[in-house]
Amino acid sequence: MDEITCKLLVIGAGPGGYTCAIRAGQFGIDTVIVEAGKPGGTCLNIGCIPSKALIHAADTYDTVARAAEGSHPLGISTAKPSLDFGKTIAWKDGIVRRLNGGVAGLLQRAGVRYLTGRAAFRDGKTMAVETTDGNRLIHAESIVIATGSEPIELPSIPFGGCVISSTEALALAEVPGKLVIVGGGYIGLELGTAFAKLGAAVTVVEAAPQILPQYDGDLSAPVARRLRARGVVVLTDAKALAANGGALTIETADGGQAATEADKILITVGRKPATSGFGLERLDLDINGPFIAIDDRCRTSMRGVFAIGDVTGEPMLAHRAMAQGEMVAEIVAGRRRAWDRVSIPAICFTDPEIVSVGLSPKEADRSSFAVKTELFPFRANGRALTLDREDGFIRTVVRADNHLLLGIQGVGAGIAELSAAFSLALEMGARLEDIALTIHAHPTQSEAFHEAALKSLGHAIHI
Repeated sequence: MDEITCKLLVIGAGPGGYTCAIRAGQFGIDTVIVEAGKPGGTCLNIGCIPSKALIHAADTYDTVARAAEGSHPLGISTAKPSLDFGKTIAWKDGIVRRLNGGVAGLLQRAGVRYLTGRAAFRDGKTMAVETTDGNRLIHAESIVIATGSEPIELPSIPFGGCVISSTEALALAEVPGKLVIVGGGYIGLELGTAFAKLGAAVTVVEAAPQILPQYDGDLSAPVARRLRARGVVVLTDAKALAANGGALTIETADGGQAATEADKILITVGRKPATSGFGLERLDLDINGPFIAIDDRCRTSMRGVFAIGDVTGEPMLAHRAMAQGEMVAEIVAGRRRAWDRVSIPAICFTDPEIVSVGLSPKEADRSSFAVKTELFPFRANGRALTLDREDGFIRTVVRADNHLLLGIQGVGAGIAELSAAFSLALEMGARLEDIALTIHAHPTQSEAFHEAALKSLGHAIHI
């Protein structure tokens, strides 16, 4: 078995892993990264990037389809469109391949050695890697576990046949005629909305009283209205019991049972950390539930072993993993760093989109100080009206005594791009007066942020 020695070994080339390796390489640290699949991990290959490509394709097709029906509000009409879904998937795959190559090139430029293979711990300093060229034994001073997460499988409805995960949903050869989605969280609704726009008859089965249970009702309500207008059937307080061929048995809110036919049954009830299959049991790591326990420097209970990203718990977001990866590389390089982020933005790419940064009103109400909340609706925003998308709002959550921003939420078309402005405001310790005195360009949807601050101060202009 060939042996390799390095200062830093990163297990997993997802967003957290490759960011950590690239940053370490920039410091001149001798770094090796091991990945069983392609560079980019779940997010790039079978998650964030391909799903957003599919969403964009669905939006484009839907716009043309509405024009063909004569229902386009702008008076645009056209012939009935056709969809070559194979070509759509090929376009999506082309984006993924391009980014795969980009990540590989960045790692190479940083001097990182890349190994394709499956790694398993021998001990806290050594890992064996099975590659197509033979086995390697890697000795490292420090190891970063960045193995990500995987879809949760329901024991009563295992994957296989017509029962699929998000991975298979993003690689379908054709749009299913009838699609039933078990789980009304962000993954299920993002994909469900896209397939509904592409022509599928979609049913969503959610066990909680509302869809998107991780968000409050004010944020999820515009999404629910849009789904109903789209013809998507949403069943809340409903539990999926079993799948038999092309039918899903459901326990309804009143305790009865019903069967729903489907060409595909998409299970999106969450994700779990990928902690099996690489010899983790050989280490003496503290565990926090299903996750690897870490401190504010992403250190595990074993010296020299770090963990980042989805294996360390919620929020399971690529940008959190990337920030952790960058921090760990700098710690290995000898810099003094600790996790002190005020907020991690969460975005749901539904129709309309949802952005949440910092504390929600409910979370802020648990504080020892008084809290003030105000929102400004997009129906009073000129740019939103010109986009023919007036549903939604931007909301501020602040301390009542000193007007310090604690949280910002919003729901509306395309507002994901405002998440950076929201995060920056919280990280900079902005107060309502800072937002109110900042000139926001007109006409833009960002003016709703400005107006929400003004409204909270008692002198909104446009409402």
